[in-house]
Amino acid sequence: MANPNNFNDPMTIHASDTPGLNLINEQLTGVENYGIWSRAMLIALRAKNKVAFIDGTYRRPVTGNLMLQQWERCNALVLSWIMNSVSKEIFGGIVYATEASVVWIDLKDQFDKVNGSRIFALHRDIGRLVQGNNTVSAYYCKLKHLWDEYASLVTLPSCECATARQYVEHDQQQRLLQFLMGLNESYAHIRSQILMMNPLPSVGQAFSMMSQEESHRSLTSNETQTSVFYSIQNKDKNTKSKRDMKCDYCHWTGHTIDYCFRLNGYPPGHKLYKPQQGKPYNKKFGKDLQKSKKVQKEVNLVEEGFAETPQSSTPI
Repeated sequence: MANPNNFNDPMTIHASDTPGLNLINEQLTGVENYGIWSRAMLIALRAKNKVAFIDGTYRRPVTGNLMLQQWERCNALVLSWIMNSVSKEIFGGIVYATEASVVWIDLKDQFDKVNGSRIFALHRDIGRLVQGNNTVSAYYCKLKHLWDEYASLVTLPSCECATARQYVEHDQQQRLLQFLMGLNESYAHIRSQILMMNPLPSVGQAFSMMSQEESHRSLTSNETQTSVFYSIQNKDKNTKSKRDMKCDYCHWTGHTIDYCFRLNGYPPGHKLYKPQQGKPYNKKFGKDLQKSKKVQKEVNLVEEGFAETPQSSTPI
């Protein structure tokens, strides 16, 4: 019998192992997602220590064996987990199966159509993928998804020999170049800096550098937009305040009575300045105009838009 305290025994059933459990979120629909589905199921079954029931390691005990009942319970659990993760169409074809290993092999025979065409399509998609309107993070995630699918189809060397290490390093370098080539030209400067590094960083490190650069640009852009917005607001506010000014003496807008030329006299250099006019020019008023740039702007506004042209030689 299975020892309930031996967690390494595949025949052990835990309290969380229920028939209605969905081990993965991916649902098998056909050839197009069998690779992702089978990989996810293997990871989940390995976590549950039940891979032995689909790879043929734990075969059905002979009739009369004391382990037969426990084996049937574990086999039924694995069968139910597989059924919970397939579409309704596929479910109808496996619901009458009695062994999980047979179902696993049948699904592999039906939907595992890995061939050169799919590998070619992955190479094409990786080569054509560019950042475009996506963020650096979104672009990298799409590229990584293609890399992971390719890695699941092509077996890479896993030994510790020098040749295997060189192959892995070459594969990582290819991924780095593919990532950099697909970036927008606005990142050309930092891309050049990365390529001049010795040794070259990993693709993950390059993504981190690009992501930081993107965040910095976004922050700078927001600060510039805010500065322009407040500048426009202040300009509109100043323009509006000048338009709201109205002189109580001449009833013209754009200035107040304190800076009215009709009342205080036209300053020297003004086209309407006449030394012999009835009202002498107020020198103190003229000095104030020269000292204050703000007042001078108001004087220019009066001259350009609100100054009165001479109608007669009669003094004002």
